[in-house]
Amino acid sequence: MPINTTNNMIRTILPLNRKCFALAGLCLFAVFQVLCASAQTNYVLTNAADVLTLTATQARTGVPVTVRGVVTAAESNWVGRFFVQDASGGVFVDNVGQHQPLLGDLVEVTGFTHPGGYAPVITRPHWKKIGTAPMPEAKLVPIEILMSGAEDSQRVAISGIVRTAQVGDNRLGVEVAAGGYRLRAYSPIPTNVDPQTLIGDKVLLKGTLAAAFNAPLRHFITVTLFVPQLSDFIIQQSAPTNPFAAPLTPLNAIAQYRKDMTQGSRVHVKGVVTYQENGVNLFIQGSETNGLQIKSEQWEAVAPGDVVEAVGFSAVDNYLPVLDDAIFRKTDEPRVEPQSKEATASALLLGIHHADLITLRGRLLDRLSRGISQDSDNSAVRTTLVLQASNLLFTAERDTSEPNPMLASIPIGSLVEVSGICLLESGSDGKIKSVRVLLPTSHDVRIIQKPSWLTPEHLLISLAVVFVFLVVAVSWTVMVTQRNAMLKSSVREKIAAQNELQSAHDQLEERVKERTAQLKVEMTARKESELQFRAVLTERTRLAQELHDTLEQTMTGIALQLDLVANLFTRSAENALHHLKLARNLMRQSQLDVRRSVWGLRSRATEQFDLTNALGTTSRQIADGAGINIELETLGETYPLSEIAEENLLRVGQEAITNVVKHSGARVAKIKLEFTPQKVILQISDDGKGFVPQTCVGPKDGHFGLLGMTERAERLGGQISINSAANAGTTICVEIPATPANQQLAATKI
Repeated sequence: MPINTTNNMIRTILPLNRKCFALAGLCLFAVFQVLCASAQTNYVLTNAADVLTLTATQARTGVPVTVRGVVTAAESNWVGRFFVQDASGGVFVDNVGQHQPLLGDLVEVTGFTHPGGYAPVITRPHWKKIGTAPMPEAKLVPIEILMSGAEDSQRVAISGIVRTAQVGDNRLGVEVAAGGYRLRAYSPIPTNVDPQTLIGDKVLLKGTLAAAFNAPLRHFITVTLFVPQLSDFIIQQSAPTNPFAAPLTPLNAIAQYRKDMTQGSRVHVKGVVTYQENGVNLFIQGSETNGLQIKSEQWEAVAPGDVVEAVGFSAVDNYLPVLDDAIFRKTDEPRVEPQSKEATASALLLGIHHADLITLRGRLLDRLSRGISQDSDNSAVRTTLVLQASNLLFTAERDTSEPNPMLASIPIGSLVEVSGICLLESGSDGKIKSVRVLLPTSHDVRIIQKPSWLTPEHLLISLAVVFVFLVVAVSWTVMVTQRNAMLKSSVREKIAAQNELQSAHDQLEERVKERTAQLKVEMTARKESELQFRAVLTERTRLAQELHDTLEQTMTGIALQLDLVANLFTRSAENALHHLKLARNLMRQSQLDVRRSVWGLRSRATEQFDLTNALGTTSRQIADGAGINIELETLGETYPLSEIAEENLLRVGQEAITNVVKHSGARVAKIKLEFTPQKVILQISDDGKGFVPQTCVGPKDGHFGLLGMTERAERLGGQISINSAANAGTTICVEIPATPANQQLAATKI
């Protein structure tokens, strides 16, 4: 939209009110969204390179694609899928389940991007043929780049040596070795050509590269080259027609320097068969030379002693020479019984005897048995013997269809002699890391010397016997110790009898000392009683002084109120009446305090204090005139308590009855005093209007009654519980332990 037009629209909208401005803004935003959607819809990828440059996230959005190019690969078993390539590159078209174009068709493909399993692809395609065109020129790419997966879907060219060739699924499959890599390629089947004659040929292959991958992880695995036409399968240099006509190479010269050595050329060897793993490995041995491991997928059985010729490619496996991708044939020469060579640990550590038939002695340390899978249909049991020869640890292995009873019966610790194929594993520094011996038969293991009697099993038995002997010895020692203890006890009894006379002689003196101590205790008790009496007297004096001070302050307040009444009576009778009521309330409170305090002092005046009678008398005095019936009940056998306990229980009861009179509006108040051997329980309950303990007034409002009762109960080591609810009455229960401290005056009172 032009800038001037936008400015004119803004100048038109600004004078409007806020509501109109908001509506106009929403309209502009909607127009903007429509324009953006239209722009996105019009964005179309038009070449293969643009598709491949998308990330997986971008490709997942389904960007529209229109590509015009040549079909470079369209295998019949791809169910409609094909590769198409334009001037920018190639891309895979996931045309699954649809009609498939032909190789060389010039097509126009429309569809949408998809991340694919490895590289982006075109999905949901619609294609139409617009003609035919020659194949795009294949670019020669180094093998290292091809094997990285970077050239996926592109038409490339590669030169290498054919290592294997076989026909299947109406096409020729070859493996080409180049630059230390192996690449699988598929092409049409050539006419009048034996595929095996292609092995060793140097070829130039042109085709479309397809990556193999792990789809869930989007990880690259390897690549495969699809050669669409025979003209793209170019033989640059043919191998000899009869590879067995080449000169023989000594077995020990496979990995040695030869001036006439050419890259990719096959090697011709001959030797005596020592062992065969059909379809996997063949081991041969030459005269006065080490053996050779031949890797061959050829399924032709030969027996040890047969003389065979083999042709293959020189290779290195675990830094040791092998003959790879080999073929072999049995000769007409007479059989030669293979001779096993005596081997030593030092020679093996130098790398000698690899793939050779050897005989080696060692001490059996351990034995393992596990199942292995030979192919999809067959399985076997591999028995592994772990042996030690000097400073060398090595293994001897034998595969059988069932568990091997012969090898399993060899005792651990035996000195054995094994004969088999020696397989060494070397490091990059040339040092031998491990030694394996493949046993052709179970009889190739011979026991030289069985283990000595002192085996681990026998050692355990010996330890068990020693343990039993130690148990018997300890038992005998314990028995002797018990007898000695009995003799010592008898001697002690005789000594005790002799000391009885001396004890009787000292008895009078001891009694005198005890009586003297008793007198001292009694005197001390009397002094303690006097001290307690003085303490009680002091406390009562303090309480009297406190009551005196309280009464004096109350009377002073009454006098002040009366003075105010006298001053205001003539001027304001209403105000004078208010202060007169205050004076009357103070008088009533003072009268109640005097009555309760005087009773408290009188109740402790005599030595024979009765808590039950004191509670009943003081409660009735407090409730006198309030119309409340006091009921008193005593349970259990009463016993005297300490003065402190009795004093505090009495005060708790007085405070509870006072609260009943002041606040409850009850008609009946029950006092229950229960004595048990463990505790004393005082319970006061009423049938009044009750209250909610959580919302009642407390010290912050100038009311200390409940707090005071709680503190008194805690002072005696007891606890208090208050249960009340609106219109349900109130129950206060105090429990104190009947400890010696609370009963300490019982003896003197009785």
